[in-house]
Amino acid sequence: MEVFYYLVFGGLAVVVAALELSKTSKDRVNTSSAFNSFKNNYLVVYSLMMAGDWLQGPYVYFLYSQYGFDKGDIGRLFIAGFGSSMLFGTIVGSLADKQGRKRACITYCITYILSCITKHSPQYKVLMVGRILGGIATSLLFSAFESWLVAEHNKRGFDPQWLSLTFSKAIFLGNGLVAIISGLFANLLADNLGFGPVAPFDAAACFLAIGMAIILSSWSENYGDPSENKDLISQFKVAATVIASDEKIALLGAIQSLFEGSMYTFVFLWTPALSPNEEDIPHGFIFATFMLSSMLGSSVASRLMARPTLKVEFYMQIVFAISAFTLLLPVIANFFLVTSGEKGGSMSFGGCIQLMGFCTFEACVGLFWPSIMKMRSQYIPEEARSTIMNFFRVPLNIFVCVVLYNVNAFPITVMFGMCSIFLFMAAILQRRLMTVAESHKSSIAPFGLAEGEDWTAMREVGSEEEPLTA
Repeated sequence: MEVFYYLVFGGLAVVVAALELSKTSKDRVNTSSAFNSFKNNYLVVYSLMMAGDWLQGPYVYFLYSQYGFDKGDIGRLFIAGFGSSMLFGTIVGSLADKQGRKRACITYCITYILSCITKHSPQYKVLMVGRILGGIATSLLFSAFESWLVAEHNKRGFDPQWLSLTFSKAIFLGNGLVAIISGLFANLLADNLGFGPVAPFDAAACFLAIGMAIILSSWSENYGDPSENKDLISQFKVAATVIASDEKIALLGAIQSLFEGSMYTFVFLWTPALSPNEEDIPHGFIFATFMLSSMLGSSVASRLMARPTLKVEFYMQIVFAISAFTLLLPVIANFFLVTSGEKGGSMSFGGCIQLMGFCTFEACVGLFWPSIMKMRSQYIPEEARSTIMNFFRVPLNIFVCVVLYNVNAFPITVMFGMCSIFLFMAAILQRRLMTVAESHKSSIAPFGLAEGEDWTAMREVGSEEEPLTA
């Protein structure tokens, strides 16, 4: 059975390498040296930030168990993290828009470093504070950096199409290669070198500090709406009004919540799905295989987004439909295949089929991230970008908290079936988003503005339409 894992990993590695090495001029975007320098700076920082996040993942549950906490105690710690992200995410997002995205990125580094330091304490209250800080940091990671990038890209006058290149490379590196290396490095520190489960958190703090130094020395500040007469409540009202008044933004938020909610649920469910009878499976190697699948997806996304005639809104319908089917596989396998083997034995045939499906789902995740970033850059207005992006995460965090609280209340097949339904709903909403976007494009055609032009002037003369492209 061990050969099967190596075959899957090796096959994916060959496909990813072939995709990257076989890119033609049609798959590449001609850019300027100034943009390449800007992009590379951002990719270095983003990779360091993601390393600080990925290094913590493999050992956080194990560390809590080593301190003597049971499953219920650990579950409450995780709920605190997601709840913190939900409660404080919109606040820090609004502060990022008003006080500056660079400051928000620095705040992310400081907050996450403090969270890492708390892992040295076995006291439950201290660990709870660390989870709350981690939740705040997560909200900043998934809003402030992207908001800074989009604003700075536009401020420097780069081609809007080039944003797709930065997004796809950021996911390929940050959510793929860096994740794999971080997992292996964490294992090296904690197990091979014998430094214990706290060592990966110390390493994460070091990477975050290096990234913060680069931000301080090379990034300029940018804002959403820095006007002095807008307080926090006013920014919330503006963001809520924008979401309610623009169907495209509301659809985008619903799509993001449905997909990410299913994705985070999958994170909790894949282990019991592949080893229902406590079969002996290589968790770290399977995790690395998932990350390699995500790299495959982001590599495909870079090719798709390099073609200006192929719309993100179109191919994402297919991505959501495929992802819905892959998470339905555990339900199908439960009825038609033997999915459990001997305790302590190898993975069953049904488990192997599910693993292939899960790898396909992770490839869809790799496609999702740069594509949703591209759509957010097109539809979300600059003045409230971070605030709106964190508004999107509120239903996501509620959903994940409910799932965590009731993870033992429902059979695993019911949970996967629910995720599959959510992903199918995302495909339907994506179809609606494409229709609305095409209708909007037709309605603004009389203004005589070409696709890709700056729509700021159009908004300034009183148009209530939102821009199609950044």
